[in-house]
Amino acid sequence: MTCVEAREGRPRVLVVEDEYFIADDLAQALAAEGAEVIGPVGDPREALELIARERIDRAVLDINLRGELVFDVASALKARGVPFVFATGYGGNVVPHGLDDVPRWEKPFDATSLARFLATGLAA
Repeated sequence: MTCVEAREGRPRVLVVEDEYFIADDLAQALAAEGAEVIGPVGDPREALELIARERIDRAVLDINLRGELVFDVASALKARGVPFVFATGYGGNVVPHGLDDVPRWEKPFDATSLARFLATGLAA
């Protein structure tokens, strides 16, 4: 937990997901766990803009957003020391070297379990 996060008590979690129902379920589950949700966003460029201007404590990324891969987003988060997970239907063999240590939650997943992990258990 960061110093700001400890002061405010609410982790700020970026949700990068293009499937509306998955994004909405995850956002609701995160809010129920006490997290402040940033997004959801379904476009890698929009996610990069948020990373550049917002304080983000954790993130969850779908690997494929309408045919665009999110590895630039993942690299930007990693460069800033923001812990994140991939929530995807893709296997680990798709993830490039340097990001292969990132936890993966395979779809379909339980939004509440993932939200609990993001809100309380994911560390840098």
